[in-house]
Amino acid sequence: MQGLTAAAVEASRKAHGSNVMTPRERTPWWRKLAEKFTDPLIMILLVAAVLSIGISLYEYYGLGADATAFFEPVGIVVAILLATCLAFWFEHLADKEFSLLNQQNDREPVRVIRDGHETTIPRADIVVGDIVLLATGDEVPADGRLIEATQMQVDESTLTGEPVCHKSTLADEQDADATFPTDHVLRGTKLLEGHGIMEVEAVGDHTEAGHVFTEVQIDDSVRTPLNEQLDRLGQLIARASYAIAALVVLGRIVMWFVTADDATLAALGTELSTFNFEVSTYTFLAYLLQSLMLAVTLIVVAVPEGLPMAVTLSLAYSMRRMLKTNNLVRRLHACETMGAATVICTDKTGTLTQNQMRVVEMKTVEEAAEKAAEKTAEETAEMQKAEEAAEMQAAEMQAVSRPFCRDSIATNIAVNSTASLDGDNVLGNPTEGALLLWLRDQGVDYTTLRAAAHVTEEIPFTTERKYMATRVDNTLYIKGAPEIVMGMCSSTEESSLLLEWQQRGLRTLALAHAEGQATPVLDALVAIADPVREDVPAAVQECLTAGIDVKIVTGDTPATAAEIARQIGLMGQSQESRVKGQESVVTGPQVAAMSDDELRACAKDIVIIARARPMDKQRLVQALQACGEVVAVTGDGTNDAPALHAAHVGLSMGDGTAVAKEASDITIIDNSFASIGRAVMWGRSLYRNIQRFILFQMTVNVCACLTVLAGSFMGTDAPLTVTQMLWVNLIMDTFAAMALASLPPTEAVMRERPRDRRKFIISTPMWQFILWTGGLFFVVMTIVLWYFERDGHISPYDQSLFFTTFVMLQFWNLFNARAFLTGHSAFDLRNCKEFLFIAALIFFGQIAIVELGGKMFNVEPLDVRHWVIIFLVTSPVLLLGESIRFFKSRLNLRARRMS
Repeated sequence: MQGLTAAAVEASRKAHGSNVMTPRERTPWWRKLAEKFTDPLIMILLVAAVLSIGISLYEYYGLGADATAFFEPVGIVVAILLATCLAFWFEHLADKEFSLLNQQNDREPVRVIRDGHETTIPRADIVVGDIVLLATGDEVPADGRLIEATQMQVDESTLTGEPVCHKSTLADEQDADATFPTDHVLRGTKLLEGHGIMEVEAVGDHTEAGHVFTEVQIDDSVRTPLNEQLDRLGQLIARASYAIAALVVLGRIVMWFVTADDATLAALGTELSTFNFEVSTYTFLAYLLQSLMLAVTLIVVAVPEGLPMAVTLSLAYSMRRMLKTNNLVRRLHACETMGAATVICTDKTGTLTQNQMRVVEMKTVEEAAEKAAEKTAEETAEMQKAEEAAEMQAAEMQAVSRPFCRDSIATNIAVNSTASLDGDNVLGNPTEGALLLWLRDQGVDYTTLRAAAHVTEEIPFTTERKYMATRVDNTLYIKGAPEIVMGMCSSTEESSLLLEWQQRGLRTLALAHAEGQATPVLDALVAIADPVREDVPAAVQECLTAGIDVKIVTGDTPATAAEIARQIGLMGQSQESRVKGQESVVTGPQVAAMSDDELRACAKDIVIIARARPMDKQRLVQALQACGEVVAVTGDGTNDAPALHAAHVGLSMGDGTAVAKEASDITIIDNSFASIGRAVMWGRSLYRNIQRFILFQMTVNVCACLTVLAGSFMGTDAPLTVTQMLWVNLIMDTFAAMALASLPPTEAVMRERPRDRRKFIISTPMWQFILWTGGLFFVVMTIVLWYFERDGHISPYDQSLFFTTFVMLQFWNLFNARAFLTGHSAFDLRNCKEFLFIAALIFFGQIAIVELGGKMFNVEPLDVRHWVIIFLVTSPVLLLGESIRFFKSRLNLRARRMS
């Protein structure tokens, strides 16, 4: 072979490009920060900030107010910066954690033939047409066609999920059902055994791995359920506040024409002696300006400036706590979106299974004969005859093989092998490694047997003979395909046990030995598989109980995938039920042949896609999303990256490929499917916490809006000063967000169905709570305000009482919000240390402000008697809520007992 010349290399590079994947274009930090300001709620806050600044400037320069006039706009701006910058900072830190995941090692040396000579070049310099030499352990540098292949076994698990794929150039060994052609090897796969020569056909972005890498970088712009619901909430708040503001202006204009008299004109600084059209216009415009300022104030009060910050704090808090449950969150939204997931699409190898071949069953000839006899007895109802036949067969086999059975099996596994172990890691063929691991589990050291063996002859495994043999002294040990090895032995009857194993998708081997030139004796039959992780069946059942469908997408065979589904509880345990479920198993070629509409029509019914290519899982994800499903995807290979990126939440495994991690939103550090259930529990609990914050703040906002609206018609002054409102906003926003975000998750949410993403974030029970409680607060505060203004003005001491009463109502209501939808008492404060700390901070902070605030907060110290009265008057808010929760829980308990 001559290979390419230097000129041909340059021509090929110019025509087909270099062997480097185009790196993902990173978004500048300033653009990422700017994107945070495009959130609808943030945009409403920006409008409110501008209006508030305008009012403050008018009050400062036009009315002679002091610098405290700017406290409100400063508070809004701080809320905006906290909400946007916190989200940006946490995601920036997460990006730094992942910054090394996408680095490609393009300088690794590769052996090629150029100008008729073997040479070594960096992987990045490979071009189309290069002749590459491959040996055991090499990573394939590009996609290509095999020119020569000797006993070649390739690990394609990163692209197809297949840990062992046979490769050959022989026409009669081409597997028509293989995911990729048998005579082709692909970039990123690894040679487990054998050697060969390939001609490069695709490099860089044009390889299969390159297609996956490019697809990962495409922005699918999938909106998360929380995004959609907060957008709708922002629209509602904006419309409602604008409508109420318009009513305020309209109402005051109507009152101008209805009640305008000498007193009104005098109050506006106009004398009747000069009353004429111009003066009337001036006084009306002044009155209208006051009305507009009042309306703008109402809009500012109505906007829940703490909501974006509350969401960010909740997400950030959950992000930190989820790390302790082995969920490394890269993107904040993923914390909550997992709670809305309705479907999980998972690969098999490395996620559901251990990605290490292990012996599932090993039956000696006697055990296999007994099992066959039992099955025959059941089928023929001739138990006695079957037992006698089995005993005779077992006795006959025992006479020949029992003296050698245990020793021959151990020696066969140890000596008749090219693999070795490095701890739990297999070096060499995974199937042979599974046998060595089994031998170690039996307490046998294969290295001792291998060192003591005097090998006189070896027959290597080839795809043509399908077995390998090693002669130690005068004993020949044989290992290979059961149909071949059993054909060599004295007994050639087909084993029903083998048929059962093969139907379950297990890999099968036969072990035999022969003394001298005698006919070989069958020792054992072996079933080998990549076993299911121990925690997966329970974790899958947890997801199913939570109303989440689980679908498997794998490059493995339909039989193997169906067996894994059976073991983890996705399909029936019996063969009959597996046959009935065939319509839920499809293959990659079948999916490829479907149109998008056809795939959408059957997407929900699919349980398994076998022989899947990388884009098949992505198409399934997109089809499910088109059906309104919230899709999470798990995977650890490069083949999973497009689907991980397209999903609402992508979950990669801790030992997965760099491309998979780059495409994901969450990395499961311990590679445990069980961690996904914990992520769902955190997500659902987080959504509840966000709902509780909305419940708390909207209740306060309803009370505040109604108070401003009523005040516009009553002619009262603002009952709370700017500094007092700043403290109230601090309680409503920062402290409430921190308190409710810190509430721990509850396992009860895992017994519920996933929420409907089309439903509004404020549920009917929440509306009832907000309107009733907000209305009650409004009535109470209006009565208190009327009482204090009975003399026509409010004294600083009365204002201190009003201020403290308002804050304490919100304080007790915080406990009601915490207990909302939990089904538990508000006094059940287990694992709520952060909540109690913040509640104490609010309580003692209020005492400190009233007792020490002085002129800054326009307050006077209260005597103990009034503190006790306020405590007793406001605490029924909690007691009433507790009574309602008690009666509801009793009714629910009675309903459950009746059902």
